[in-house]
Amino acid sequence: MSDTQTQQWQAMSRDHHLPPFSDYKALNARGARIITKASGVYLWDSEGNKILDAMAGLWCVNVGYGREELVEAASRQMRELPYYNLFFQTAHPPALALAKAIADIAPAGMNHVFFTGSGSEANDTVLRMVRHYWAIKGQPEKKVVIGRWNGYHGSTVAGASLGGMKAMHGQGDFPIPGIEHIDQPYWFGEGGDLDPDAFGVQVAEQLERKILEVGEDKVAAFIAEPIQGAGGVIIPPDSYWPKVREILDRYDILLVADEVICGFGRTGEWFGSDYFGNAPDLMPIAKGLTSGYVPMGGVVVRDEVVHTLNEGGEFYHGFTYSGHPVAAAVALENIRVLRDERIVERVKAHTAPYLQKRWAELAEHPLVGEARGVGMLGALELVKDKKTRERFTNQGVGLRCRDHCFDNGLVMRAVGDTMIISPPLVIGTDEIDELLDKVRRCLDLTARDMRA
Repeated sequence: MSDTQTQQWQAMSRDHHLPPFSDYKALNARGARIITKASGVYLWDSEGNKILDAMAGLWCVNVGYGREELVEAASRQMRELPYYNLFFQTAHPPALALAKAIADIAPAGMNHVFFTGSGSEANDTVLRMVRHYWAIKGQPEKKVVIGRWNGYHGSTVAGASLGGMKAMHGQGDFPIPGIEHIDQPYWFGEGGDLDPDAFGVQVAEQLERKILEVGEDKVAAFIAEPIQGAGGVIIPPDSYWPKVREILDRYDILLVADEVICGFGRTGEWFGSDYFGNAPDLMPIAKGLTSGYVPMGGVVVRDEVVHTLNEGGEFYHGFTYSGHPVAAAVALENIRVLRDERIVERVKAHTAPYLQKRWAELAEHPLVGEARGVGMLGALELVKDKKTRERFTNQGVGLRCRDHCFDNGLVMRAVGDTMIISPPLVIGTDEIDELLDKVRRCLDLTARDMRA
């Protein structure tokens, strides 16, 4: 397309659009990149540049772009029943079939789903549901939910509060009352000289101290991502989750595993909770549920929790678009594709091991202090000194690397000075090789900048 067309779209962005998580002044000065089409693992912008999308959109395009099956599923449903709500003691087949399909792949004992429009709405639902649950059980004082610093659970009022992003908390007087936080299991950044497993236990034990500080009779739930995504692909040490589970069982506190990023195959298992062997009580889901083709989320709920909810009368909560029939039809087709093409199994047995082998090679680069990953997730810690893990100070090395990626046909995200990837699950080995070649080139260009 012409430069004139790109400039017109950029002007429309500047004059009329307020995008999420943006410095508007800086964006308007630079001009938005305009994405016009996509196929497989690639994007094209309005200037004709082909870009390897190593973030799967926003952690979500699991089956890749351009899947006509999902388009046809939406089209068929729009013709038959484009919309109806789930209020007023009604239901419709797409939502019911999807709830059954999710129960079939969820961890054992999780057979019910409350549908929402997004992961943020799912976590709002979690806050309402766990408090309602304990009130029904005659313990209405059990209201406090404990999260983790640098965790991410969405950007609604409840989601931002449950998450531990301090920059978000600084805008709007968050968190709201009744939410507490403990440290994240971030060994590279915060573990110092401790052995990783010792560090994992140490951080998990903060949960017990926080429970005792607040009062075990007041704590309703602990919420955490199996692997922190937006926080920088923080993979907990092996010792962490077993210790957390032990503590929660001891004090009769619910576990909420936020599967919005990890769910639907990202770790090489259907859910991150399967990967770590956890048994959550509630699982917020979204993103890979529809591979991002249409908005949808939900909360998968353990049977024992549902049995209690059944005794509580009306649950005064829901959304206009809960279980939207078109979204449900797309999600059903998306799960069918994942199952019939054995995409999750292929990730576990073939492409994820190949990606992680190639990704680990980047640890040799002079800028990289650690290369870590699980499944179709990866992170690189950019450091000034590999031996001491000393960071660059106020030099924006992560943003420099990200900009080099944009300029060299790659989407790789910067979280501070940590570079992260989350490619579509359908990426092949040749495309992984291309991805690694581009990452290495961008690291070289960034190292050149830092030397200069």
